[in-house]
Amino acid sequence: MQLTFLGTGTSQGIPIIGSQHPVCLSRNPKDKRLRVSVLIEWDNYSYVIDCGPDFRQQMLAQNVSKIDGILFTHEHNDHVVGLDDIRPFYFRQGNISIYAHKRVVDALKQRFSYVFEVENKYPGAPTLDVNYITNQDFKLGDKLVTPVEVLHGNLQVFGFRIGDMAYVTDAKTISKTELNKLKGLKVLVINALRIEEHHSHLNLDQALEIVEYLKPQQTYFTHISHHLGFHEEVDAQLPEGVNLAYDNLKISI
Repeated sequence: MQLTFLGTGTSQGIPIIGSQHPVCLSRNPKDKRLRVSVLIEWDNYSYVIDCGPDFRQQMLAQNVSKIDGILFTHEHNDHVVGLDDIRPFYFRQGNISIYAHKRVVDALKQRFSYVFEVENKYPGAPTLDVNYITNQDFKLGDKLVTPVEVLHGNLQVFGFRIGDMAYVTDAKTISKTELNKLKGLKVLVINALRIEEHHSHLNLDQALEIVEYLKPQQTYFTHISHHLGFHEEVDAQLPEGVNLAYDNLKISI
């Protein structure tokens, strides 16, 4: 399995428009972060987790010509608002499968009503095959996916474990039951927003506490804000086996 980090930033991305923060002014490509998303590939399968405002740019950057579906973690704009840009895939492949909580699908129906239109649908609009997911295992191609339920403030969000890899973003709290689904991993990807406490995201210390409990072989932090600091400086201070992810990083699992 290959995992590509399409974006590793927060809802505003880095640099933030008009910001004079030193990290936003950095010339290091690893300090430039699109909205958070990953591409997961194995055999002839290709899936994306989340579809934010940078989706088109991300697909072009990775030269992606086919996707078998999109998994949605939750309905916030930085995770869903690129949905219209699936049209080139739809025109070539036909209906595109999505996997999401019913609440997330309901939000998509409000924001992209024309996509879900049945009568008098605009010919250029994509069509989706909707797969409602709950906190129960489901199949993607020939692999089993285990949803991991976390809280983003008070909002339910799904992380996903696929084999020996798990992807968790926008988490603030995770119950012990859900956390134990993440034991025995080769690769854990989890959010670490900044140094300071945040009301709906793990900060760096909280993310490191989870890593210490789970002891995965390798951890990558994502959903990173400019307030975490310069990539090279922060990455150098992390424990062995823990690194900051960055846009376009590819790892094999």
